[in-house]
Amino acid sequence: MSSVLYDAPGPRAKRRNVILTVVFVVLLALLLWWVWRTMDDKDQLEWSLWEPFTTSDAWTTYLLPGLANTLKAAGLSMVIALPLGALFGIARLSDHRWVRGVAGTVVEFFRAIPVLLLMLFANQVYTGWPGISAEDRPMYAVVTGLVLYNASVLAEVVRAGILALPKGQTEAAQAIGLRKGQTMGSILLPQAVTVMLPAIVSQLVVIVKDTALGGVMLQFTDLLNSRGTLAANYANVIQSFVVVAIIYIIVNFIITSFASWLEQRLRRGKKSTGAVLGPAAVEGTAATGAGGAFGGIGIGAGDGGGGGGDSGN
Repeated sequence: MSSVLYDAPGPRAKRRNVILTVVFVVLLALLLWWVWRTMDDKDQLEWSLWEPFTTSDAWTTYLLPGLANTLKAAGLSMVIALPLGALFGIARLSDHRWVRGVAGTVVEFFRAIPVLLLMLFANQVYTGWPGISAEDRPMYAVVTGLVLYNASVLAEVVRAGILALPKGQTEAAQAIGLRKGQTMGSILLPQAVTVMLPAIVSQLVVIVKDTALGGVMLQFTDLLNSRGTLAANYANVIQSFVVVAIIYIIVNFIITSFASWLEQRLRRGKKSTGAVLGPAAVEGTAATGAGGAFGGIGIGAGDGGGGGGDSGN
């Protein structure tokens, strides 16, 4: 069927697509076969290397505590970065030039610095910090780096989401006398949430994956760092990488699936708020509106004509 996005493929295009699909499947099968043979030749498919993942010790001692720290760092970073990013995103739309300038400088500065560099800098700053132990310092450094970087990215997401709304929304709010703060909080932001949600979820997935940088460089005991300890104890480096990669895929799939469900729910909620009038209701509304309009004209004429309406009665 035809679509507004692309033309329906003809017979030649369909044949070409089938051929390309078959070629891709064959090449993928050959690649998987080569990987399988290579791992088998190097004895990486031995059951003894995979067996530790079937025991509770590998999960309760290494993988699950590491996953808990990963989710904790990602959750804290998102909870802090989202309102902070919304604040700077709204500030960049301020009518005051100095507010826009300060917010824009902060956002562009932290967007330009790699998140790993922010983590390393925060780790040095927190060294010897009162109340922060050496064991907790990597967690604080990872969260700080993720917050600074992702808040600046989310600020641009918020700004773009608000600017994507029709200008008529702001003009209508101004026409009924709403202040800019009321317009932003009551009209623009609620509508922009649905627009921004896919980008926000994508950034959350990035945050979950970026926690691994702390595990590699700061010895933060996240999922990837725990994998290293597990692999050192069981001598199954490749197997541990495969299992940890599958865990990351599952976690990110759950996040994106939940976000898709939430986005659909929000869209359905917005559609259900509109009242749909039947034909009888539409005719009654039109008749009432017409009568009101003509009544208003008659009253206006009577008033303007020095009591013409009364003399007509």
